[in-house]
Amino acid sequence: MRIFVALVLSCLFAVAPASAQEKTITVFAAASLKNALDDVNAAFTRQSGIKVVTSYGASSALARQIEQGAPADVFASADRDWMDYSGQKKTIKRDTRVNLLGNRLVLIAPKDSKIDKVEIREGFDLAGLVGSGRIATGEVTSVPAGKYAKSALEKLGLWASVEKRFAMADNVRAALALVARGEAVLGIVYKTDARIEPGVRIVGTFPPDSHPAIVYPVAATVTARPEAVTYLNFLRSGAAKAVFERYGFTFLVQPTS
Repeated sequence: MRIFVALVLSCLFAVAPASAQEKTITVFAAASLKNALDDVNAAFTRQSGIKVVTSYGASSALARQIEQGAPADVFASADRDWMDYSGQKKTIKRDTRVNLLGNRLVLIAPKDSKIDKVEIREGFDLAGLVGSGRIATGEVTSVPAGKYAKSALEKLGLWASVEKRFAMADNVRAALALVARGEAVLGIVYKTDARIEPGVRIVGTFPPDSHPAIVYPVAATVTARPEAVTYLNFLRSGAAKAVFERYGFTFLVQPTS
């Protein structure tokens, strides 16, 4: 009898970890969300008991990985274009999509730079500011931050004068690091990125009308586990709003609770 009971208990303990593992979701999220989303995910796990595994990177790379079958439950993009792409490829559930957050585009310099406050306007001398140095941003044909940067510089009539001065990174956090290490004289990143990096300072803010609105849409993937719905609901909560706003994001939806 004792042997039988021991066997039953051992089976129960063996099953428990597997059950716990089922309460896990995988989120693919834009690199610029990392610090804020890490905090949001921790709060979600405390409340729900559901673990969140997050993969951060350029929205372009993440969207393509999901298209190729990467096992993501939720996709959080730094622009609408790559979420649109995922919708066209039928890798997201369209009815779960929501435009969650907004951001601002800023010009940064290393913290010890002699460059002071810059009024970013049409025709300002960006080429003169950078001199023979480099401007870091995301890859301008695919990474959202880079796309926003190029769009703004084209609108302001500056792109042609500085196009050859760019150091283009795989994602916006890599561009931020280039400036923090002094490997680039200037950088164009999101305001939220600049706020979390002590090695840089904001020297100018791009006018909102100089580029498309910076919007972060989120959606469940077509292969998402049921827990993804609970997670998306939490992202729209007052608790999540407080965290995102603390990091400098604009919350674009009415909190659900």
